[in-house]
Amino acid sequence: MTPSRLFVAVWPPDEVLDAIEALPRPSVPGVRWVGRSRWHVTVRFLGEAEPEEAEAALGRVDAAPALAEVGPEVVRLGRSVVCVPVGGLDAVASAVVDATAHVGRPPEQRPFRGHLTIGRLRRRRASGLEGHPIGGSFPVAEVALVESVLGGDGPTYRTLAVHPLSAAPPP
Repeated sequence: MTPSRLFVAVWPPDEVLDAIEALPRPSVPGVRWVGRSRWHVTVRFLGEAEPEEAEAALGRVDAAPALAEVGPEVVRLGRSVVCVPVGGLDAVASAVVDATAHVGRPPEQRPFRGHLTIGRLRRRRASGLEGHPIGGSFPVAEVALVESVLGGDGPTYRTLAVHPLSAAPPP
């Protein structure tokens, strides 16, 4: 099969997506808001990789279910990302990196920072949403292998496989 642009993600439940969707979206030049269908927490970006190899590696993830903590407020990550922080997934991300280190591009050598990207800044210092409170939590019982297809309106995501998290070692 042909390599695809892949990542491993956690998809938040509707109640979390509803809370994010309820945030104001100021109409500010230089701010591009990301739509609901793209809201996820990337636990590892694989880049160009063979889907079968990535799915097999995902089956070796050894991590217990986790509780994701959303917020407490909208922040900026780096120069251009407006996001909602998501904590509590460090052990899951570490287990995903361990299981998939040989797949796709090498894992990043920086600490994991769980977040849901809700906007991107272009030549702009702020979106008008930074500091807006948001909170909540949700259980994470699985991770997903997701294909990203780039297009003129941004990427389209398709879940290729789902791996349940369990405290028991994989077979």
